[in-house]
Amino acid sequence: MNRINPRKLLDSKWTAVNPARREKHFVVTEIQFDEDGTVLYCLLEAVISRRSERIDWRELKHRDQWLQGWK
Repeated sequence: MNRINPRKLLDSKWTAVNPARREKHFVVTEIQFDEDGTVLYCLLEAVISRRSERIDWRELKHRDQWLQGWK
């Protein structure tokens, strides 16, 4: 499991373990918080295509899907 601090998630870089559509490297461009300050979701943007995808931020904890940084 990747250890993630939700407060430092913005602008963090991620590598997809199983890239789809040649999209391997991503950057977190937006984070949505609720009234209590809990992260609801984050927006990942593919570096190569600029396509954005909304995901549950907890998915980034799974090392079988995501690696921290650009590898």
